[in-house]
Amino acid sequence: MIRLLRTNSDNKDFADLVRRLDADLALRNGSQNDFYSQYNKIDMIRHVVIAYDDDTPVSCGAIKAFNDNSMEVKRMYTSSESRGKGIALKVLAELESWAGELSYNSCVLETGTMNPEALALYRKCGYVPIPNYDQYAGIETSICMSKAIR
Repeated sequence: MIRLLRTNSDNKDFADLVRRLDADLALRNGSQNDFYSQYNKIDMIRHVVIAYDDDTPVSCGAIKAFNDNSMEVKRMYTSSESRGKGIALKVLAELESWAGELSYNSCVLETGTMNPEALALYRKCGYVPIPNYDQYAGIETSICMSKAIR
C-alpha cells in the first residue's frame, strides 16, 4: 500500500532517494551533469513529498517557490523497482495540491532531453513546454514546462 508523507529536506529517506536520483542523473547527463547538479541542492527545502510502499521509501519530489504565482517542482524520483505503478503520478499530484493550498496558481519545472520517462510523466499530467527559464535559457538539453493548478 502506498502512503504519502509531507515533510522537508531534513528527512533522511528523502536524502537517500535523492542520492539515488543523483546517481541516475549522472549516468544520463554525462559531461553536463556538473551544470545541472549545481541547481539541485536539497538543503532547506520546506515542501517534500515521499511515497512509501509499506515502510520502504520508493519515490519523492519537492516544490519550492519560483515566483509569486508559481512553485517549481524539483527532485522527482521513483526507484527503478517501483516504476510503472503510478507512484510518481501520486507524488506529483500531492505536490500540486500542496502548492495550491499555499495559494500558488501554477507549477513549473525543468527536465532533460535525456530523461524521456520524466518528460512522458509531465506531459501525461498536463504540463506543457514553456521557454526555458533562468539558468536553463539557451540550454538545448533542457525542457522547461508549466501547468496551471488552480
